[in-house]
Amino acid sequence: MTKRSPIAVFILPMITCGIYAIVWYVKTKEEMNAQGTAIPTAWLLILPFINIYWLWKYCEGVEKVTNKAMTGPVAFLLILLLGSIGMAVVQSKFNSI
Repeated sequence: MTKRSPIAVFILPMITCGIYAIVWYVKTKEEMNAQGTAIPTAWLLILPFINIYWLWKYCEGVEKVTNKAMTGPVAFLLILLLGSIGMAVVQSKFNSI
């Protein structure tokens, strides 16, 4: 996984009106799929309600890549409820592997 600054992952979505968040999801999804996860296409992010399913699959990938250092449900709740703060916490876990 590419090491990124968790502070940048927290601040850039606010500066770019959410565009960086989508870029971050796509880039990290590609990196996780290269390591053997099965996260579906990121085009599902733009579809209402289906994006929640995509986020769940993404968080299952986070659990697999981090070797359960961060569980899927915890990552899901962090990202869903806290937004860019949750993304920064997940990136911090990515940096530690």
